Amino acid sequence: MKLVKIKRALLSVSDKSGIVELARTLRNHGCEIISTGGTRQILENVGIQTTEISTVTGNPEAFGGRMKTISFNIESALLYDRETDKAEAEKLNIEAIDLVVCNLYPFEKVLKQGADFNTLIENIDIGGPTMIRAAAKNFKWVTVMTSPKDYIELQTELENNEGAVSYEFRKKLMAKAFNHTADYDALIATNMDKQNGIDSLRLSFESGYALRYGENSHQSAAFYRERKQAHSLYDLNVLHGKPLSFNNILDINGAIEAIRDSKRVACSVVKHSNPCGFAEAEDQRKALELAWAGDPISAFGSIIAFNRPLTLDTVSFFQLDHEKRSKRKFIEVVIAPSVEKDALDYLQFHKNLRIIEFNINELEETKDYRYLNGALLAQDQDNVPFEQMLIVTERSPELSQTQGLIEFGLRAIRNIKSNSIAIVRQKNDAYQLLGMGAGQPNRLVATKLAIEKCRENLQPEFTGNPEDFDTFAKEALGETFLISDAFFPFADNVELAAAEGIRQIVQPGGSIRDKSVIKTCNNLDVAMVFTGTRHFKH
Repeated sequence: MKLVKIKRALLSVSDKSGIVELARTLRNHGCEIISTGGTRQILENVGIQTTEISTVTGNPEAFGGRMKTISFNIESALLYDRETDKAEAEKLNIEAIDLVVCNLYPFEKVLKQGADFNTLIENIDIGGPTMIRAAAKNFKWVTVMTSPKDYIELQTELENNEGAVSYEFRKKLMAKAFNHTADYDALIATNMDKQNGIDSLRLSFESGYALRYGENSHQSAAFYRERKQAHSLYDLNVLHGKPLSFNNILDINGAIEAIRDSKRVACSVVKHSNPCGFAEAEDQRKALELAWAGDPISAFGSIIAFNRPLTLDTVSFFQLDHEKRSKRKFIEVVIAPSVEKDALDYLQFHKNLRIIEFNINELEETKDYRYLNGALLAQDQDNVPFEQMLIVTERSPELSQTQGLIEFGLRAIRNIKSNSIAIVRQKNDAYQLLGMGAGQPNRLVATKLAIEKCRENLQPEFTGNPEDFDTFAKEALGETFLISDAFFPFADNVELAAAEGIRQIVQPGGSIRDKSVIKTCNNLDVAMVFTGTRHFKH
């Protein structure tokens, strides 16, 4: 049972790529090839001898090709138990089929092409799934193949085993076959629901593996890859360090999402899914320094993401080899599209530091799903930073000079948990998240927290007398933009911001009290810009 000689194969494929080479290998090992319609024509055209399917079924292909392989003879040749049913098969003149190579009518392809309903129906395969499932069920004796990507491995098996296939390989292909038909039927089912006005969803994941634990040590956890995604967060290339934890993966996602749309060199520093530090500059080292300075205390044990190849000059900022351990910066994960060799060698000084290569820009945009107690929420990604830049106050920021900074602030705010406030500034040629308040039930508290963090971060820049710091901080905050993820329901946020020196505010607008808020801005000489776009993140 371990090795099964392939003496007889049935080839019936919609995707013809690689089928000629596979058929030649089979023939070289003395295998009889049974084939159908277009597949048989291609093989015969290149001189590969085949047996027409009708000589096995005893019936012609009929009804425009709807009936080809479905027959007692074909399904029996695939399904009968080679040990217990041998005598009965001989009595019924059933000759075993040892291999099925079949991929299905291209329902997905014609669906994406916008085919009409009748065309969709004609591209629902019936005989193919029947053969595939029969062969997969009887994998102890039958090999089933549904993807041209596996042909080379099958050819290698045949060459290494003198025309036979191993049990382990058949078992692996069996699982692939059942997943193939499951995904195929799921796509048809959801589309037929849609044809009847029903919105349904079927998701499929694979390659799951257990994590050490979940968010907390008493919770078990696992990580899965979504099927059919060309690129997935699952594909993180871990170059060095301890295995990733559940929380690491969540924070990595938050870190790379923060830099996803940055056109300049960007760095995000994430703690508990929130970017506590975020900067864009022309120089990677400068972006890291500014992002770290956004919250040096919270940066301890953080996840740090970059959108450019990581250099030694940048990572030397962490001082991992400093003779004083207190000078070494402790971080959990560093992630970049690629890591230069000398930078990798340096980072490996920290034996537990996870060093990861991953390019966020390779990901296709997908829905944002949230599974909640037997229910599922689905939404589009938050990828519209603003609908407008409408100045609604008497004081007017110069948008031609400041719009880049505003857009940077909007990229920051959409990745900070609501209610949230981000305060951003331009420092020379760089943009920096100077302070933020995240996850507060009360927006006024979020504003207070963001301002407090700004004042804290401005302290190292101040070199004057202590009694002059308030004046210095207010002047510095006067050059910033305060970005709110949602509208201000009251004017109290404006009053607090103005009292601390902030003179420029960006918010979506849309409150029934917008006029009151705008009036307060005008009374306090504060500029306000409405974007028309909210950025809640729960």
